[in-house]
Amino acid sequence: MDLVVFLGLCLSCLLLLSLWKRRSRKGKLPPGPTPLPIIGNILQLDVKNISKSLSKLSKLYGPVFTVYLGLKPTVVLHGYEAVKEALIDLGEEFSGRGSVPLLERSNKGYGLVFSSGKRWKEIRRFSLMTLRNFGMGKRSIEECVQQEAHCLVEELRKTNASPCDPIFILGCAPCNVICSIIFQNHFDYTDQNLLSLLKLMNENVNILNSPWVQVCNIFPVFMDYFPGIQNKYLKNSDNIKSYLLEKIKEHQESLDINNPRDFIDHFLIKVKQEKHNLHSEFTIENLLYTASDLFAAGIHTTATTLRYGLLLLIKHPEVTAKVQEEIDRVIGRHRSPCMQDRSHMPYMDAVVHEIQRYIDLVPTNLPHAVTRDVKFRNYLIPKGTTILTSLTSVLHDDKEFPNPGVFDPGHFLDESGNFKKSDYFMAFSAGKRMCVGEGLARMELFLFLTIILQKFTLKSVVEPKDINITPATSGLTSLPPSYQICFIPV
Repeated sequence: MDLVVFLGLCLSCLLLLSLWKRRSRKGKLPPGPTPLPIIGNILQLDVKNISKSLSKLSKLYGPVFTVYLGLKPTVVLHGYEAVKEALIDLGEEFSGRGSVPLLERSNKGYGLVFSSGKRWKEIRRFSLMTLRNFGMGKRSIEECVQQEAHCLVEELRKTNASPCDPIFILGCAPCNVICSIIFQNHFDYTDQNLLSLLKLMNENVNILNSPWVQVCNIFPVFMDYFPGIQNKYLKNSDNIKSYLLEKIKEHQESLDINNPRDFIDHFLIKVKQEKHNLHSEFTIENLLYTASDLFAAGIHTTATTLRYGLLLLIKHPEVTAKVQEEIDRVIGRHRSPCMQDRSHMPYMDAVVHEIQRYIDLVPTNLPHAVTRDVKFRNYLIPKGTTILTSLTSVLHDDKEFPNPGVFDPGHFLDESGNFKKSDYFMAFSAGKRMCVGEGLARMELFLFLTIILQKFTLKSVVEPKDINITPATSGLTSLPPSYQICFIPV
């Protein structure tokens, strides 16, 4: 037994020596807690709330530090200055995509979100251009969102002011908007295809947020020993892609290159134009994964923000009353809200921003990676190193947002009650990898929330003081707890 202990100690020393040599050989990484053999700093991280753990470590090691997720060093950037310097000032160098093993097994390096290098640059450039040409942030998309807002109101009326869990209703509205952009479809809110797609997506979001998957992303080998969760996620992803692939095939059969109808048509035209380019990134496979990325990102983020936003509004009825007073004064009860109204509604604008700031939807952002050896402050970060940017530390900065743990629209209002912009508002991330659908998401949040508050009185089934607004999970994204709400027509 003593021999086994001795050999174990020797092995541990060798592993630590190997880590130290690798670290000193590859560059001068920022300081951080001493990693243990094999497991790194996992014991110092709460996998139920990694962002909170990183905030604690930043108090010891400063705004730039290194943690080891297993054997792999990860540089953490904490606070506005460090995040801005990396994502904006050195945007190109920090534009790589870091590793999320479960998502990598699903996306295989294709598409928009988890690709890197030349592929990512070409697909992102094309997607931005196509979405803008298609009307992202313009009147044509606004009309689409307004029409969907009316569908959402009608569906909420059908609840007959009875308590309901709004998760699927609030998912249907952004789903219809993004589907109209990708493949020009509009679903009835009871359509089984729509409900099935939302169910698959919600299941996958819950899987990605689970502590077990946080551990598996650090130690991918665990996925192979305990494949159940991984297989469930991959099966759900494949079912969503199968549906999208059917839409792509339908578009191929009916494509008119002189009259593109939607995102898929525009991509297919690009595929035809580059069919003789053996190195082209415009392939059917890349179209499938890009459409899947737009679909998932375009629904989950907006739907979750709407759901969390309504929870905050029933928790704070004084805020809701003030918003509705502004709606009555600026829009009235009968005219449909439009984006021009936003400039005349500083309080509503502040409420939408404060919802996004407070809920901190993606606490540690999606991981980045440096595209080359980078000198950052006094450190040398080797090419390929994973970078975690703490958006929590920016959105909850107590100097920019006094009492950041309190929901207060005043964070975005000046002394005269006018809307006040903040460089710290990074709810959509920042730099070259920031959300391509930011314009659409801002439009949806403003128009959907405004029309809901125009047409309904919100009522909780419990007293506001008893409403729990603590995230149910805070992994890859922050999810609100389940709740019941009544939509009472006015």
